[in-house]
Amino acid sequence: MGSAQLLVVEDDPDIGGELRDALTGHGYGVDWVRTAAEAEAAVVQRHPDLILLDLGLPDRDGVALCRSLRQALPSTVIVVLTARTQEIEVVVALDAGADDYLTKPFRLTELLARLRAHFRRRFADDGPRMLREGSLRVDPSARRVWVCDVEISLRPKEFDLLQLLIEHAGDVISRDVLMASVWDEHWYGSTRTLDVHVSALRRKLAEYADDPFDITAVRGRGYRFERCGREM
Repeated sequence: MGSAQLLVVEDDPDIGGELRDALTGHGYGVDWVRTAAEAEAAVVQRHPDLILLDLGLPDRDGVALCRSLRQALPSTVIVVLTARTQEIEVVVALDAGADDYLTKPFRLTELLARLRAHFRRRFADDGPRMLREGSLRVDPSARRVWVCDVEISLRPKEFDLLQLLIEHAGDVISRDVLMASVWDEHWYGSTRTLDVHVSALRRKLAEYADDPFDITAVRGRGYRFERCGREM
């Protein structure tokens, strides 16, 4: 399963570029557009999982665009980004179909936390999803793992780490994202604990696997779950 697909609708080149680069670095697929017209074209082509929508666009009122996007994509999460601080303006955006909002300026850590929360709720609403990669099966709701129909025992953090990597199979997930998601975004201890858990996962998965897959270390970046010979 690839990474979640985000659409950033932001006309400010500095903010838009920073959001694209930061979110891509945290494992998301990101498209960035600067106008309402480009946004409407992008949703038809891309069907994003989540939209970050600036309300101050040059060619159309952001609230009207939010309403249009909600009609086109009923299940997509819409988070509006606004410099407007009046409560009534935020209420209007939420009434137009937005799921959440952030007031500029905002911290990247706050945005990432909001995104994780929205995707957790979305996956929960979709019901249990069995994750499969070759002979490997992961049941997130029951927190059980099988390799070649043999159930293997994982410690809680090992399970959380494996689930996150498989949900983004084929993509590099940075060390910072793995630590923040599996441990805590305010973790101040050594990141060596991540390497120890990855080593344990590799050993346990390899014991029963009949098809080759691995958790690959990408130097200076993080880790990627992949099956050898997998078509990308």
